Amino acid sequence: MTTTSPTSAALLGSKVSSYENSKNASATTSAANLGKQDFLKLFTAQLNNQDPLDPVKNEAFVAQLAQFSQLEALTNIQTSMDGFVNSMSAEKLLGSASLIGKRISVPDAPSELMSGGSIDATIDLPQGASGVALTVFDSNGNKVQDLVAGPQLPGTVDLSWNGTDALGNAVPPGTYYLSANAVVGGKTTKVSVNTLATVRSITTNPADGSISLDVGSGKPILLSSVKQISQ
Repeated sequence: MTTTSPTSAALLGSKVSSYENSKNASATTSAANLGKQDFLKLFTAQLNNQDPLDPVKNEAFVAQLAQFSQLEALTNIQTSMDGFVNSMSAEKLLGSASLIGKRISVPDAPSELMSGGSIDATIDLPQGASGVALTVFDSNGNKVQDLVAGPQLPGTVDLSWNGTDALGNAVPPGTYYLSANAVVGGKTTKVSVNTLATVRSITTNPADGSISLDVGSGKPILLSSVKQISQ
């Protein structure tokens, strides 16, 4: 009588799927997002479903253990880095909170005129200018005053508005905007005006950890764009 040796499937039982089936099913689920738990499940399935007549070689077994160790180490490093980044973001936010109530120099931001006070500003002219025109607007966009300056050397130009209108009358305290145009190389060019604005609140972007400042202009100001901080 001819006898047939039992197959590995018979030895393991009909309810246990083969390692190849388990591997293919896991790969179909998420081949690009396997984590260490998925790797461990595949590895365990391989050990449970290996052919007793052709078991996994020692070299392959050790190689897969090394891969698992590397994956676990990389996962731990990623977890540590995520925690470090979150901690740094919290520290940046806490440190930036000290800016609330202080005045910062930012480009094209509104500035508060106090009673009997003035508004100081600066503009950057790397190539100099043959003339500069500064226009002051109130919070409603109405023109308040036009100021004209003569030729300017390359560098930073200091400007100041004394809080009066075109007739020399003092304007009421409030929020005002300054806009400037410079004649550079025979062409009139709009240039940014750096004024002092009071920081009202700060926010952080969870995506990149950047800090933004609210100065009441309706447009957040990145902390990285601040050029000067004063009381």
